[in-house]
Amino acid sequence: MNKLTPNALEVLKRRYLQKDARGRVIETPEVMFRRVAHHVAAAENHFGPKNYAAEWESIFFEAMSRLEFLPNSPTLMNAGGPLGQLAACFVLPVQDSMESIFDAVKYTALIHQSGGGTGFSFSHLRPARDVVRSTHGVSSGPVSFMRVFDAATEAVKQGGARRGANMGILRVDHPDILDFIQSKRGGAFANFNLSVGVTNAFMKAVRDNKNYPLINPRNQKTVRTISAKKVFDVICECAWENGDPGLVFLDRIEADNPTPELGELESTNPCGEQPLLAYESCNLGSINLAKLVTGGHLDFDRLARLVDVGLRFLDDVIEVNHYPVLEIRNMTLANRKIGLGVMGFADALIQLGIPYNSAKAIQFAETVMKFIQERSKRASRELAQERGAFPNFERSSYARDGAALRNATTTTIAPTGTLSVIAGCSSGIEPLFGISFWRNILEGSKLLEVNPYFERAAKTGKFYSKLLMKEIATRGSCYGLKSVPKAVQKIFVTSFDLAPEDHIRMQAAFQKFTDNAVSKTVNLPEASTKEEVKKVYLLAYRLGCKGVTIYRNRSRTEQVLNLAKE
Repeated sequence: MNKLTPNALEVLKRRYLQKDARGRVIETPEVMFRRVAHHVAAAENHFGPKNYAAEWESIFFEAMSRLEFLPNSPTLMNAGGPLGQLAACFVLPVQDSMESIFDAVKYTALIHQSGGGTGFSFSHLRPARDVVRSTHGVSSGPVSFMRVFDAATEAVKQGGARRGANMGILRVDHPDILDFIQSKRGGAFANFNLSVGVTNAFMKAVRDNKNYPLINPRNQKTVRTISAKKVFDVICECAWENGDPGLVFLDRIEADNPTPELGELESTNPCGEQPLLAYESCNLGSINLAKLVTGGHLDFDRLARLVDVGLRFLDDVIEVNHYPVLEIRNMTLANRKIGLGVMGFADALIQLGIPYNSAKAIQFAETVMKFIQERSKRASRELAQERGAFPNFERSSYARDGAALRNATTTTIAPTGTLSVIAGCSSGIEPLFGISFWRNILEGSKLLEVNPYFERAAKTGKFYSKLLMKEIATRGSCYGLKSVPKAVQKIFVTSFDLAPEDHIRMQAAFQKFTDNAVSKTVNLPEASTKEEVKKVYLLAYRLGCKGVTIYRNRSRTEQVLNLAKE
């Protein structure tokens, strides 16, 4: 088993390793990986000889213990435990009735208790002050009902490990859109990420500086028209103020819906990387690219093997998962969506000597993700021959191609926040947040992270000193420091050293070869302007992203990642 960093051990003890009734840790990281491998590999007994399970248990354990592949957090936390809920992402429908709204609240509590995150579209709810015929009263509107979900989330801790997270989406043509956009001003909705669901028609109206209609979802009648530019400006202003809302490009995600006959994609998970139908869930896993660089090259043979192992692992998770709601179980088993992605991308670039903000990095991103996409489809086809296609295959967009697939989707780029701490690598496809920075974890605890590749480069290049590391610790970046060679500064570029456009170009490069969506935050310096936010959102739309999120440093009093001086 690979050696874990002190920060990895701290996170595992706090969140992942099983505890006794007194809260004492009763397993080691190795035992955790064996627990997970054993539980997930049990699915092999559903499809083949009994010795299959033992064989794949060994393979799964090796991939995880070498920190080359890790599944999403609920799998690590719950596999082999009493909860047994292993999926990360859920989307619940919220229809225009009290019964539907409070069913969704109940299901949300069950999902959060088991470690999952939830997404909702509130676009079906009639606007505030609209007529309610059954009571001769008026509607509260989406924002009012969102408070119920927020309060329920606040009350439910996820197995004592973390508080639940939600994504709230409202279509840009809903009459309450301006209230929704501004709803997080003043610190409200702390348990929600918000995204405006925008359409191609809206983005065209923004470009042409025209009005567009706001439509009552109850009767599909136009309530009034409003300036698209005004709404877009308010979106960008609020995002600049506190990071919300982001954008979800509805027409773009629907164009890639593999099962349009089953309905439109309802919402995404809390970090936006997983669009799902109502009652769908999805389990995710990430390959650590930092572990695959040897001799100045990425080992594509090992990558291929890990894609095969990761896809089979995630399909097995679907089989052994305990689903909190029957409707979710039925929908998940019918489509068998999984999301295989990557982490350690920035670390891999550093080892290869490729600057994150370079054309070569974009080319590398496209090459790697295209390889993963094609290999995962091949693995899914082979698994379909062995186990059968996903039940809704004949109603899917794949049916006309003839080759059966086991999974309706196979690839997603997740943020891998604490997973990357466990793996000792950079998060998802993000650049380094800083060469040295603080990460806030559960209950306000903080971990100092220092990039090991920089320390190694400084010592090898003989420019390492405690004074240098102290200086970097106050600013996060080595950019502009005379004692650091220019070539090293180019390689160890950090999030705030990048132009905002560099973030979006990288996100778009991965999106080209990803079934679902890409979690990527455009981290902006504190001095960034509202105009820069606007440019980022427009570029994300233009380059084919499925959504976009920005965060301006220190725009909230509390944030997960902080430079060392903070």
